[in-house]
Amino acid sequence: MLISMTGFGRASTEYDGKKIIIDIKTLNSKNIDITTRIPNAYREKEIEVRKLLSNELQRGKIEFSIFVEANGGETNAKLNDKIILDYYNQLKNLCQSNNIPFSNDVLSSIIRMPDVVATTIEELNEEEWEHILKFINQAIEDCKNFRKHEGSILTQDIITNLNSITNLLNQVPQYEEERIDIIKDRLSISLNEIVDTANIDANRYEQEIIFYLEKLDINEEKVRLKKHCDYFLETLNTEIYSGKKLGFIAQEMGREINTLGSKANHVEIQKLVIMMKDELEKIKEQVLNIL
Repeated sequence: MLISMTGFGRASTEYDGKKIIIDIKTLNSKNIDITTRIPNAYREKEIEVRKLLSNELQRGKIEFSIFVEANGGETNAKLNDKIILDYYNQLKNLCQSNNIPFSNDVLSSIIRMPDVVATTIEELNEEEWEHILKFINQAIEDCKNFRKHEGSILTQDIITNLNSITNLLNQVPQYEEERIDIIKDRLSISLNEIVDTANIDANRYEQEIIFYLEKLDINEEKVRLKKHCDYFLETLNTEIYSGKKLGFIAQEMGREINTLGSKANHVEIQKLVIMMKDELEKIKEQVLNIL
């Protein structure tokens, strides 16, 4: 079963008067790309978090966030009384010296001055971190389940597109006999316009026709395209982390379809080739989101 790189996971818990929410969002990317939003209190654990995300989620653009909300209790922010009083006295003396009216509302301005509010840095409690780590793992599992669900939807879409290519390929043989006749007639008409057919060696002419038709033979392309489709389906059903491999197989399918189109020399076959290309582009787009 395929696993998508698109996912979302969330877990929340409460610890020591704080509500802690862990969010993980993942999108498709060629490699692993992790961005984090972690409060200063847990910043020293960022490397551990990145390693965990890398091991569990494998690949993709990963956005990891920890949000902390205080449920009442004391705050880490403290007013610096001495600095507030010093600002107040300075402003009062300045107003008195310059005959400027002094208002008690000046405190609302002082509170926005530098260093008025001091924030104490909490030391990380290892017991608290072990508690949070359990819920980080829970959010990761939630994200992985989301990816699996998205992967199952992708699988059905890709199989539908792959079956369409196979069905279109199976329609090619009905036009092949007509295709050969059209090529022969076109060559005969062109030859008649250039030389006198009475002077043409019939055996040599037949040999040249056969040689030319062999160059335009599309059996090899049909066989290879069918094998690539079978291998794509086999890989899709048997390998878990198959995104890059499926991308390579899709490239090979594209080469065979393009060659089939260039050799077609038949309107109906070229129409089938265009429809195959359309289905293949849908597959390529979907494969970009596979882990």
